[in-house]
Amino acid sequence: MGNLSEGLIFVISAPAGTGKTTLVDMLTSEFPCTIRSVSCTTRPPRTNEVDGKDYFFLTKEAFEAKIAAGDFLEHAEVFGNHYGTARGFVTEQQKKGKHVILVLDTQGALQLKGRLAATFIFIAPPSMEELRNRLMKRRTESPQLIDERLAWARHELEKASQYDYQIVNDHLDTAYTVLKSILIAEEHKNRR
Repeated sequence: MGNLSEGLIFVISAPAGTGKTTLVDMLTSEFPCTIRSVSCTTRPPRTNEVDGKDYFFLTKEAFEAKIAAGDFLEHAEVFGNHYGTARGFVTEQQKKGKHVILVLDTQGALQLKGRLAATFIFIAPPSMEELRNRLMKRRTESPQLIDERLAWARHELEKASQYDYQIVNDHLDTAYTVLKSILIAEEHKNRR
């Protein structure tokens, strides 16, 4: 991996609690040629989240200024907070030969479909019941917010067929092997 002069873009979507962050962290740890794009958001940081590492935490005004300046590849509002992918960061990393992984909800991902040369990967939970259990174990959201996330997850699962690949994260090591295989195959794909 890492033999291309310009890196590829991978868009990964999954309902909250599916394990996408864990899978992406495993990938970036194993392959130095991959980097996770750090999204901008207006939501407040959770405990242990670091500005510039987990997200770039912005005020609503600063976020809107970036929209007006055309600084985002995509942006969306989710649960009352805004999220966006910084165009400059992605381009800069690609020019360094890095494969950039965009972790986006389905709104943001589908804005890019057909507009951006990327591989789209959807990670699904094994079941809605298992997703509920995972969200409850995190202890980061209220029961009401968990119910909202589960309702949104059903909506996201309806969009999964619009992605190039779909992985069910039933077993972490298996899901990771499939994800890693997709990236390796895409790097070795003939492109015109």
